Amino acid sequence: MFWKQSRNRTGELTPARVFVAGVMQGSHREAVLHGQGYRRRLVELIEFHFPAAEVYDPLAGHRQSLEYDDQRGREVFFAHNSMCAEADMLIAYLPTASMGTAIEMWEAFRHGGMVVAISAMEHNWAIKFLSHVRYTDIDEFAAALARGEPQALYSAPRPRLPMVGNDLRGG
Repeated sequence: MFWKQSRNRTGELTPARVFVAGVMQGSHREAVLHGQGYRRRLVELIEFHFPAAEVYDPLAGHRQSLEYDDQRGREVFFAHNSMCAEADMLIAYLPTASMGTAIEMWEAFRHGGMVVAISAMEHNWAIKFLSHVRYTDIDEFAAALARGEPQALYSAPRPRLPMVGNDLRGG
């Protein structure tokens, strides 16, 4: 059990568990991170608009993760993906593509969590097909929160989006 709170039941008005996902290493070949300043703003927005929610920022407890040995890195990687599967809502900040965030989005999506993407990449399939809603940037997301849009979407029934059929040949 990674989360302190129980997962919400269907029909609850606000999420109990919110996972803040987003690009960390991205496509860097070196052991460096993209700027992580977005995390504080997202956490503040979520805590303001969903005050009862437990918000988890994976970087907060793992600031030295680039220095982890393979065993510790593997443990953290799989634990975070398990947390995404148990999240009520996942907020994914993607100014650039991120394989790790795509996996986190998939885990939340396939286990019934609401996925909110913050990205201008409207044609990226992971963003397009795994997100319940997409905002271009954090300012647009903040304005939507102020209008109550993500809150309304969260509290509305979310039908399971259709998965692909058997015919993958294209055409």
